[in-house]
Amino acid sequence: MKTSLYFNVLRILACALTFFSIGARAATSVTVVGLFPGKAVVVINGQAPRTLSVGDKTSDGVTLVATTSDTATMEIDGKRHRLDVGQHYAAPALASKGQGVTLGANSQGHFITLGQINGRAVQFLVDTGATSVSIPASIAESAGIDYRKGPRGLTQTANGVAAAYKVVFDSVTVGDVTLYQVDGIVMEGKGMDIALLGMSFLNRMEMKRDGAQMTLVKRF
Repeated sequence: MKTSLYFNVLRILACALTFFSIGARAATSVTVVGLFPGKAVVVINGQAPRTLSVGDKTSDGVTLVATTSDTATMEIDGKRHRLDVGQHYAAPALASKGQGVTLGANSQGHFITLGQINGRAVQFLVDTGATSVSIPASIAESAGIDYRKGPRGLTQTANGVAAAYKVVFDSVTVGDVTLYQVDGIVMEGKGMDIALLGMSFLNRMEMKRDGAQMTLVKRF
């Protein structure tokens, strides 16, 4: 078990050391690579791992507020965030001419990030196999999207056939990038609880994947 834990920490460190954000200036990035009672081992801005005790504040503006057996509460640039072991956090970059964002893969190799649809916060899973940005009906309803006015069709999901409605989102935001008038799909039925960042968004980006990171830069 100790050997397995050792190699898991090495794998997390390898991902953390290649994780960064692009833009006019570097944004603060933090990865939690280990947790102990009252302490956390973290990688900040790709630097060497360091151990913080609760209450410690670094020159990068990162403070360890509290720990549990599987999460660390961090204050990063004045805002609090809860991070699991292996989880990346990167503040939005201040982009200049080329707006972009760099995403880190989770332990399963998936790129998951927070974003917004029509100003409503959502969690996205990057899915190059999805034709459009797709969201479950529950998210559409909470965002005030009257999706049933759109053309209706049927789509195959892991849980069977579900009703799907074509819509156009006013805006879709990921990191520092906001696109307007983005084609989307709203899906009814069970089994979908996360938004899919599909090709109607990704086609308007330059995409580059390098191991555990994916960089998206706005083209138009």
